[in-house]
Amino acid sequence: MATPAQGTVLPPQPAPGQATAPAQTAAPGATGSQSAPMDAPAGPAAGPDAPQEGTDGAFIPHPGDGGPRPASATAPYASGPQPGTTGPGGHGPTSPTVPHAPGPHAPAPGAPAVPHPASAPTPHAPGPHPAPTNHGPTLAHAPIPGQAPGTPNPTPQGAWHHYDPWSAPLQGGGPVPPPALRRTRRGPLVAGAVALALLAGGVGGGIGAYVERYGGLSDIQLSQSGADEGGRKPDSVAGIAQTALPGVVTIHVRGSAEQGTGTGFVLDHQGHILTNNHVVEPAGSGGEISVTFSGGQTAKAKVVGRDGGYDLAVVQVEGVAGLRPLTLGNSDSVRVGDPVVAIGAPFDLANTVTSGIISAKQRPITAGGKKGDGSDVSYVDALQTDAPINPGNSGGPLVDAKARVIGINSAIRAADSGGGPDGDSQAQGGSIGLGFAIPINQAKRVAEELINSGRATHPVIGVTLEMEYAGDGARVGEHSKDGRQPVLPGGPGAKAGIKAGDVITKVDGAPVHSGEELIVKIRSHRPGDTLVLTVQRGGKERSVRLSLGSSSTG
Repeated sequence: MATPAQGTVLPPQPAPGQATAPAQTAAPGATGSQSAPMDAPAGPAAGPDAPQEGTDGAFIPHPGDGGPRPASATAPYASGPQPGTTGPGGHGPTSPTVPHAPGPHAPAPGAPAVPHPASAPTPHAPGPHPAPTNHGPTLAHAPIPGQAPGTPNPTPQGAWHHYDPWSAPLQGGGPVPPPALRRTRRGPLVAGAVALALLAGGVGGGIGAYVERYGGLSDIQLSQSGADEGGRKPDSVAGIAQTALPGVVTIHVRGSAEQGTGTGFVLDHQGHILTNNHVVEPAGSGGEISVTFSGGQTAKAKVVGRDGGYDLAVVQVEGVAGLRPLTLGNSDSVRVGDPVVAIGAPFDLANTVTSGIISAKQRPITAGGKKGDGSDVSYVDALQTDAPINPGNSGGPLVDAKARVIGINSAIRAADSGGGPDGDSQAQGGSIGLGFAIPINQAKRVAEELINSGRATHPVIGVTLEMEYAGDGARVGEHSKDGRQPVLPGGPGAKAGIKAGDVITKVDGAPVHSGEELIVKIRSHRPGDTLVLTVQRGGKERSVRLSLGSSSTG
């Protein structure tokens, strides 16, 4: 008798002397799952995953068989599902067990039933268990001896009873939860997920709107370059302003009838300050003048001297230490196109700095004339600049690239006026790039005279001009006016041979087109200077030399 291999179930052998029962056909309606004889003809193919037999009829286990079965349990699959059984995976009914013809191991009719070896528990074979797989419909189990027909088999408890997630659930297993319970539990989860999504969307939208509007959740920090500790070149506008501003002052004047604002600059350490006459004129004889320095210090000032013909005045402050006088330049050395800087208090805005160039020289201008008799008219052979000058700049310095004073800002040509001092009502329109400054060479001489004597001298030629003459040149009057003769006897003109009715057309070779221009040319010189005049008389032209006389005003 051969010893079965471990884990292999051999078919039962007949007892000695016992004949093998012939194959019989199972009675109709039998429900048992007895195996077919090993030598019975095979039925229809059971599918690719049906258990296979060995060459000697022994049972060969395969993964997913669920335990040992007889080698002859290769019944054909039913053609369709039948009620009362469970299908593959536990998802539907399967076909009932197909009855087999009785094999050699089936008992004879009326003989007691012999238990099939497959129904007896088999010792568990050692070694690794094959992985369970689903190979088709589950075959019905053989009935257990002594068990009533139709009674479900008990759940196997042997070593072969392992959980197979892919096989059909065993009968008698736990109940499957009804679908309604699953839907009840899933509903709150879905609602919570929707609420969470809405909340996250709202929060995200709010954060996005905030970031779009304000650029982030933190305060905005703008980039900035570091502080520039370096200095400026002395000839730059900033360098010029740094040098000149400490010597510039703002002048406030208050009189009995009017008040005004202007500018001035320090001349010396004794507190003398030079400005325009029309700046201090509103103070009169009993008005008040105050001076404010660039650092904010304020002091009272008094008038030392002033002259309407030159439109210049000197005031003085006392008890002020640390004065910074400005250096005076030479206006005769200025060239058209030279850079200049104007400093003042336009519209009472102290320490205002503007820049430009010298746009013209020897520009004859007249200013004043409010009195009507011409005594307050100033005649200036001016420097013209495009540096912005506005009301309040009057009396302020016009400096060159080395911060030296080359002129005193005095008048502008405004868009709504025909010209005049920037303090006049006619000039309140503001700058249009036409500013005029008294040359410093002329202002220096006048300032020295005002400081030393309180009055300034004017160069004269001793003739009375016909200001209404419309021709080219300056014509000497033909008749006496206000008891004065056209040519002053013994005066500079009479000594040079000038007669009434002569027309002066040139001064030192420079053309003269009107009486104002002749006065401006003469005022640009000092008394005692010698001039060459070109004179027309009777259609003929002649040149005369004369030495300028002097007159004083107080």
